[in-house]
Amino acid sequence: MGWAACLLSLVLICAIADPSRAERTPSLGPAPGPLTGKLLVATASMGDPRFKRTVIYIVQHDTGGAMGLIINRAIGKLPLAKLLAGFGREPEGVGGDIDIHYGGPVERRLGFVLHTPDYVQKDTTVVNGEVALTRDLDILLAISKGKGPKRSLFAFGYAGWGPRQLEGEIARRDWVTVPGDAKFVFDGKLETKWRRAMDRHGVDL
Repeated sequence: MGWAACLLSLVLICAIADPSRAERTPSLGPAPGPLTGKLLVATASMGDPRFKRTVIYIVQHDTGGAMGLIINRAIGKLPLAKLLAGFGREPEGVGGDIDIHYGGPVERRLGFVLHTPDYVQKDTTVVNGEVALTRDLDILLAISKGKGPKRSLFAFGYAGWGPRQLEGEIARRDWVTVPGDAKFVFDGKLETKWRRAMDRHGVDL
């Protein structure tokens, strides 16, 4: 069994074992900083193997730190009904599969949906006019019924940094930042996403 399959099994087991924990989420600050809505792209000098060749969409950046989701690392697929049941939701009448992504190494029991802002509920954080984040997984029920956002990405876990930590890593050239947009964030061409993100910065590796 490969690492992706192992990780998928782990996060599903964790969610089923403790569905209440699966909804405990990091708090997002109210005042967005300059990196909010940007893409964070790991450079060749990235020493942490968890982030090698990753592209991260920054959902929140402020004086308290930063939080984002990796958008180019898929784990696998699951029946949507099975995923919903794991989070304590009623899956009756729900069909189809959903792509599962690895959002980051922090709190891998948590589920997040990054999506277009045509769907908004009370727990939705609207990043900008193109991307939003919802942490209440009832959004998956809406998606299953055709009432959810036009584009979405479901992930377990997130990437997080403390105050000034990310700025230090950027200064150390572990990351470069490039503009983010919905078309790029939600496209399914994961195998080329890191290279294309680097091309946006004009980095020749």
